[in-house]
Amino acid sequence: MSPQAGGEQPRRGEGRGRGPGDRGAQDRRGADDRRDARGRQRGAARAEGRGQRSAQAPSQRARTADVARATAYDVLRAVDEGDSYANLVLPPLLRERGVRGRDAAFATELTYGTLRLRGRYDAVVEQAAGRDVTRIDPPVLDLLRLGVHQLLGMRVPAHAAVSQTVGLARERAGAGASQFVNAVLRAVAREDLDAWLALVGDAADPQETDPVARLAVTQSHPEWVVRALREALVGDGRAADDVGDLLAADNAAPRVALVARPGLVTTAELCEQAGAEAEPGRVSPVAVLPGGGDPAGVEAVRTGRAGVQDEGSQLVALALAAAPLEGRDERWLDLCAGPGGKAALLAALAAQRGARLVANEVQPHRARLVEQSLRAVPASAVESVRTGDGREVGAAEPGAFDRVMVDAPCTGLGALRRRPESRWRRTPADLVGLAALQRELLGSALRAVRAGGVVAYVTCSPHLAETRLVVTDALRAAAKAGLEVETLDARAVAREVAAGPLDLVGDRLDLQLWPHVHGTDAMHLTLLRRR
Repeated sequence: MSPQAGGEQPRRGEGRGRGPGDRGAQDRRGADDRRDARGRQRGAARAEGRGQRSAQAPSQRARTADVARATAYDVLRAVDEGDSYANLVLPPLLRERGVRGRDAAFATELTYGTLRLRGRYDAVVEQAAGRDVTRIDPPVLDLLRLGVHQLLGMRVPAHAAVSQTVGLARERAGAGASQFVNAVLRAVAREDLDAWLALVGDAADPQETDPVARLAVTQSHPEWVVRALREALVGDGRAADDVGDLLAADNAAPRVALVARPGLVTTAELCEQAGAEAEPGRVSPVAVLPGGGDPAGVEAVRTGRAGVQDEGSQLVALALAAAPLEGRDERWLDLCAGPGGKAALLAALAAQRGARLVANEVQPHRARLVEQSLRAVPASAVESVRTGDGREVGAAEPGAFDRVMVDAPCTGLGALRRRPESRWRRTPADLVGLAALQRELLGSALRAVRAGGVVAYVTCSPHLAETRLVVTDALRAAAKAGLEVETLDARAVAREVAAGPLDLVGDRLDLQLWPHVHGTDAMHLTLLRRR
């Protein structure tokens, strides 16, 4: 099963701006959507004009690439040319071209593996080609990346990896480019992965004085991301050296997790539907880990009684629902609800308690996704799905809610294994605007929750500027506004609701999950209660 099949769509800002007032964020999201559409259109055009060539003679077919490799290449070009997201472009291309089974799995691994390890492969290409990758035409560079991944990252025989990629280069970039691709890939094929990692590592850090620079190249992450993740690990009480394991986890294809929405389907029923190899989750008590297949083919997923959702995402929603509050427990708010995974889980839990959920989302098209996610939840548990600026809710409805989820837009550094292109698009400059938006959203939530009620601040990023610093600033601003807020022990609540023991270190009150430790995205959770 592809970890990118189904599930929540990429968040604009990871990203999602949160209001009509955030015009720049909305413009960027609209541009992202248009780019995704253009990427799909380009892929479809390539499918018609240069896809399968079943009418060719065998001698002709030997000189062209197979459809799985061609599809992976077209996705890479859509990602590069249109800033599209691979998980939105690849599935429709596979369907349009009739690529199924092992060929679809091959195309998926080739696409996502190449995107994840792009930085590593660019360093290898530079050494093998004797030139900087900026001097190589982008379409040719994508061909080389695909070929190198087959040689160093997949179990593809060298002769097949080279010949098929050269055939694709001849078809898409011309005879001259194919000769260049052939020469570079033959040079790469002369050494194994370990030898290349040593070579590019030495090139990045010749004096062996900067392990971060070496890791950035060998583990294929931008250097600023490596430094930020290492700092976040230390801030969570873990060893700085753990960053190598974290980066390796980011480079491994994650396993799909399904959520059995309480009251709609049981985990036992979902396990049975998900196939013989399915098993219960390891972190969330309502998670099921399928053994394979397309999650969209699971009956409970098709009907909305279950969904595709990371176990960490499930756990933070369960923790909000379980957090101790004082007084009534009737009205819940998901402040940034799109595309609806956490909202659906919260609404299912609310239905069991006689509570009701308000799902707020700033973008109309994402609000429609929320409605789709909530389709199986009893209507009595959903007060409304509405479109509005989350930053304005606190002023418009002060003290109106008992529980509030702030699933804030972020850099998405905690989900790099699922969003492989994100690591190459994000820059440190993104933190400035996002952190400001995060503080405003959390401040709004603290005004919207009543005295005695609970707010969950959640990000899919462990970056300290998006987690701990945002909470500190928001609490300081709340105190100036006369609001009394206390921090709850999110770790204790998470331990109570988790499927099993959680490996947590230190004595902090907030919760930070890690891919290399918990097998989840790097979700952060802080629980706050109004006094």
